[in-house]
Amino acid sequence: MSLKEQITEDMKTAMRAKDAERLGTIRLLLSAMKQKEVDERIELDDVAVVAIVDKLIKQRKDSIAAFEQAARQDLADKEKAEMAVLLAYLPARMSAQEVTAAVQSIVAELGAKGPGDMGKVMGAVKAKLAGKADMGQVSAAVKAALAG
Repeated sequence: MSLKEQITEDMKTAMRAKDAERLGTIRLLLSAMKQKEVDERIELDDVAVVAIVDKLIKQRKDSIAAFEQAARQDLADKEKAEMAVLLAYLPARMSAQEVTAAVQSIVAELGAKGPGDMGKVMGAVKAKLAGKADMGQVSAAVKAALAG
């Protein structure tokens, strides 16, 4: 079963269980997926769905930080609940050591020397680790590998 089909089934389950919060979050995800399909006239595969989930999680993290800074814990809690639902659709993430090892092997493959090669390395790393690792963590690992 594809990830897209799994999300649709989870929506039906949430409807039957009358779980309004979970249902709202899943509908938001399905809406973002449908928007991407319509905009680009494509059929989404699992990699594209994971990218959309990643994007929505990043938005939730930014919102949580803003709400906590503004002392709006009620809104931050709502965003945290949505983020928990979205996290269920991501594949298992790589550990920091695995990310560092993967980045170092890619840097060695490309023969990158310094910070000037960051764009080239990030392009290769994104293609290889998309959906498997947090890109903020990946970026930090690339910077560290190219600096040292």
